[in-house]
Amino acid sequence: MSNNDSSILKYILKYCMQINETSAEFDNSKDRFDESATFRNAICLCLLQIGELVSVLSDDFKENNPNIQWREIKLLRNIVAHRYGQIDYDIIWDICFTDVPELIDFCNQKLEELSQ
Repeated sequence: MSNNDSSILKYILKYCMQINETSAEFDNSKDRFDESATFRNAICLCLLQIGELVSVLSDDFKENNPNIQWREIKLLRNIVAHRYGQIDYDIIWDICFTDVPELIDFCNQKLEELSQ
């Protein structure tokens, strides 16, 4: 893994943690997510940033780590950025509690490997 990829993973991890922190501030409540544009917007901005960061990871890194759905992460970024009125917030909610924890684990593992 290059130093650039490592740096990018740290930023991806930062945005994942912000998703968790924002969710916790709203009591991890789906009802509050559905009711609050502020909650939804904060989560979507983090997902957009993660998608941007994924696009600058090296192709080599992404090819060597096919267990992460890099293409889908980038596509989600495009949906959030360009089709904001068409976002399925149920899917966004599921991503926060299914995919984001997996991405956190992945980033932590890769960064741990680098530090050894």
